Amino acid sequence: MDLLSFSLVSHLFPLFLILNCYSTGAQPPIDYPTANLSTTWTNNESLTHSVDFRDGSRVRAILLRGSLGPKFACGFYCNGSCTSYLFSIFIVQTNSASGTIQQMVFPQVVWSANRDHPVSDGAILTLTSAGGLALHEVNGSTVWTTNTTGKSVAGLNLTDDGNLVLFDIHRSVVWQSFDYPTDCLLPGQTLRQGQQLIPSVSFTNWTAQKGLFSLQVTEKGLFAYVGSNPPQAYYSKPVSGNNANKGRGYVRFLNGSLSLFILYDDLSIPDGKITMPKVSSSQYMKLMPDGHLQVFEWKADTWSVVADPFNSYLEKCRNPLACGRNSLCSGNLKCRCLLRVKMVIKRVSER
Repeated sequence: MDLLSFSLVSHLFPLFLILNCYSTGAQPPIDYPTANLSTTWTNNESLTHSVDFRDGSRVRAILLRGSLGPKFACGFYCNGSCTSYLFSIFIVQTNSASGTIQQMVFPQVVWSANRDHPVSDGAILTLTSAGGLALHEVNGSTVWTTNTTGKSVAGLNLTDDGNLVLFDIHRSVVWQSFDYPTDCLLPGQTLRQGQQLIPSVSFTNWTAQKGLFSLQVTEKGLFAYVGSNPPQAYYSKPVSGNNANKGRGYVRFLNGSLSLFILYDDLSIPDGKITMPKVSSSQYMKLMPDGHLQVFEWKADTWSVVADPFNSYLEKCRNPLACGRNSLCSGNLKCRCLLRVKMVIKRVSER
């Protein structure tokens, strides 16, 4: 090494050490999927990953599972003016090298606890010493709770599948978000009789769209309904046969299908299935504000729709109510009136 080279190296090496130490020390942990009892999180910028995205959304993660690629996180989410927040589970793009959540890839919300009762900045989420997980508004009022106080909860875990779980000392599930679907299903998740997927009002208003569209499991199969009185199906996947599983039927989002287990609880033999593309990366299914059921997958650095099983039923109809709020649209823009049940109320003197 000549004198000039040695001099250059001797000057740059201390600078390299300074930058390296600063970079390493500045990186927050990128994989923190569990929490112990007696933990409190406040909805503010002090949370480990508080990130603003270019679509106007913001996440403040309290748990993050995984270190590279599209990964599940849970915490506070908002969109737009960000005056109100959801406690939710979302998929974000992480980078283990920089210890960051990437701002170019917008968060995909797949579950929320308080979609009809958003909280403000400064709201508090608490995992109590008694095992309850509760969301409180700034004024102390309880917005949402798992109702698990005194049920031997030992901790909180966000799984690789995107399931938020309260577990006991034996690692058994005490409570899990998979049992309370909102508008999405994740691979491995089930939708049971008595449950339903209900879409949000719009892509920016996450309030549940009650009384319009829903996806439900019945003893006769899987149905998507318009909320008329009585509800009318705009999509159906019926099953037939003797039902030995009455009241316990469900559908499960498996790799390559949405499989129906209505008549028998046998995972090896579904009663029917809706074929989906096999998972090649991260994937989720969502009942959209327009009534479509769409499967999203992370492909080529973006989220793409890879399946829309209701398309074959709706065909040229953009949505089931393309004919208007009082008609159901199907096929080649065929419209039929929604049935309405008239309620007749008599005065006591007329009875």
